[in-house]
Amino acid sequence: MTWPEPVERVARVLRGAATDSRIEQFTDGAATARDAARVIGCDLSQIVKSLVFVCDGAYVLALVPGDRRADEAAIAEAVSASEVRVAKPAEVLHATGFEPGAVAPFPRRAVTEILMDTSFFAHEVVWVGAGSESHMASLRPAELAKLAGARSFDLTSRG
Repeated sequence: MTWPEPVERVARVLRGAATDSRIEQFTDGAATARDAARVIGCDLSQIVKSLVFVCDGAYVLALVPGDRRADEAAIAEAVSASEVRVAKPAEVLHATGFEPGAVAPFPRRAVTEILMDTSFFAHEVVWVGAGSESHMASLRPAELAKLAGARSFDLTSRG
């Protein structure tokens, strides 16, 4: 099967790492975490939202579960940043090489750091965006962390 170019970039990383993963195409699309969970038939907490933040001028990718919101203060603390904001659509494309709503956690482009919420390790399999709103990839959380080069933190709540 021939994938669209952005999806093929993700597929190359998965093939190169010889992971136990698969990319699936969904005709209904999976632009939001809720849509993705519905079309896949999994729990919303297994959907990985790949969110780009600008932290003291650097691009940071935060991987957070579909059923939670990213905590900007937790992200700032994780990367020792004083200023954190959500990236604008053009910045998302520049930083990741993917359109907003289709961001995959790899391969990296201008992202300097990737953070992954610790809650994903409670699941056997999670689903990440794979380069388009119609493509998702499933893999084990430990494989995701390894391939993305992600550090794990509690990114969604403060104590």
